[in-house]
Amino acid sequence: MADSLESQFHEQMINIYRNALTQANYNAKKFLEMVTMQGGLAAAKALLHTPYLPDGFAALWELGRLDLTMEYMLVRAPWNTLFTGEELRVAADRLAAHNQTLSGKSQH
Repeated sequence: MADSLESQFHEQMINIYRNALTQANYNAKKFLEMVTMQGGLAAAKALLHTPYLPDGFAALWELGRLDLTMEYMLVRAPWNTLFTGEELRVAADRLAAHNQTLSGKSQH
């Protein structure tokens, strides 16, 4: 039987860390610790519910690589089915507020 969507999402969250490190030279150590300790889905939901912009999002925005953020990934199928409408709105609003289109074109 295939891995559950939630376990696949967890692996994608680990890949976000790896991709940020290898493609943008950004070491999201706190993000990786959070994902490892809480699990990918719980970590994503916690980050979406913070009243402030997560450090990793801000750092990747400064590097012009919002395509490497958790928000960018989770608004797409099939991951978007794991989140509430409000959580998806938060992710989409963060991207839009920083001129990242959902088509992948950054206007930074």
